[in-house]
Amino acid sequence: MSETPDSAVRTYTEQHRAAFLHDLAEWLRIPSVSAQPEHDGDVRRSAEWLSAKLKETGFPVTEIWETPGAPAVFAEWPSEDPDAPTVLVYGHHDVQPAAREDGWATDPFEPVIRDGRMYGRGAADDKGQVFFHTLGVRAHLAATGRTTPAVTLKLLIEGEEESGSPNFRALAEQHAARLAADAVIVSDTGMWDEQTPTVCTGMRGLAECEIQLYGPAQDIHSGSFGGAVPNPATEIARLVAALHDEDGRVAIPGFYEGVTDLTDTERALFAQLPFDEATWLRTAKSQAASGEAGYSTLERVWARPTAEVNGIGGGYQGAGSKTIIPSSALVKISFRLVDGQDPDRVQQTVRAWVESRVPAGIRHRITFQPATRPCLTPLDHPALQAVARAMGRAFGKKILFTREGGSGPAADLRDVLGAPVLFLGISVPSDGWHAPDEKVELDLLLKGVETTAYLWGEMATAL
Repeated sequence: MSETPDSAVRTYTEQHRAAFLHDLAEWLRIPSVSAQPEHDGDVRRSAEWLSAKLKETGFPVTEIWETPGAPAVFAEWPSEDPDAPTVLVYGHHDVQPAAREDGWATDPFEPVIRDGRMYGRGAADDKGQVFFHTLGVRAHLAATGRTTPAVTLKLLIEGEEESGSPNFRALAEQHAARLAADAVIVSDTGMWDEQTPTVCTGMRGLAECEIQLYGPAQDIHSGSFGGAVPNPATEIARLVAALHDEDGRVAIPGFYEGVTDLTDTERALFAQLPFDEATWLRTAKSQAASGEAGYSTLERVWARPTAEVNGIGGGYQGAGSKTIIPSSALVKISFRLVDGQDPDRVQQTVRAWVESRVPAGIRHRITFQPATRPCLTPLDHPALQAVARAMGRAFGKKILFTREGGSGPAADLRDVLGAPVLFLGISVPSDGWHAPDEKVELDLLLKGVETTAYLWGEMATAL
């Protein structure tokens, strides 16, 4: 009996499993730590290794794109079908710092396989999830008999994601014409757990600020002047106390302008996930859940905007007492943003709110860090449904949907290219991103290969 396309993909993947894992281990041995200048040469070596491997995979175009920081890798494999859609895959080849003394059982840059898992820095975040695309496209060709992918396939693998992607937006804008695509696949994400395959539909954005208040020109005696001049530390406390209302909503006027509300369908899908709040609280090292009234814990961290105090200070902090009115105080606040919120607009509302609350005799300064925009793809988008179908074929299970509470450069690609952003990852929470003994489950890694082998055909018919 002849093989079906799906069984042909599985056969090809299994036949090439050993060589695939050997190559991945070779890449993981390159300590491409973008945050540490002493590894600048390793980050470049990582880019060169990937560029050569993509050429070996069959990509006719592979290039190293320079930035003011670390290099990125671009690759393109045009489809022979002139009407084929174009899909861009995003990932990163830099990794977090790691050292044996951090608590690793083995050298973090000498990958080992134990109990069906590969341990090594970057195994899951993000080299493993980038690399499964190489075997996936070859399995796609082998199973379909094609000589080119069913879509025009492009890859952009940056080298500074673990350092905040400081040059990524400019890189995307510089090469926007080369990167043009009908959809973007971000393979820097994960699933709910080993038994629950999921597709992420969006990420929150981020706006961060530091608010400084200044009162007297120097610290002054609280007995001689207390109660008669404004106190910056007191005013910072009042500002923080006014940040939320009694229902946990952010109380800054205009903050929720444009927010895309959760649909009933999304809320129902979130509720299907096997979420145990007690377990989640243990992971959070917290004794209780809290937040905006009327929303579940998952809805709060995935789909609602927030304002969090990250640090607060002012005045004397040493042992004993020092009876002063401090000359200054500060608070650091981060705002997680959801689809529909504009970071520039949020910054304007925060500035106006602070100015309205600062009393006479207090000067203030607000400093914002560069913002990250939120992104969200609707559940009914054809490209998202194509991802879910491909993943469902690989896992043989119903695919559920999640979002991510964190932030990343995905929204930059959506804004620059005007294309929907989809997330495809097979990593699970136990993989330990950024932690000692980071690993990837090999069976899931091969499911990622299988998913991408199906994905290009699904995308070709969906877009």
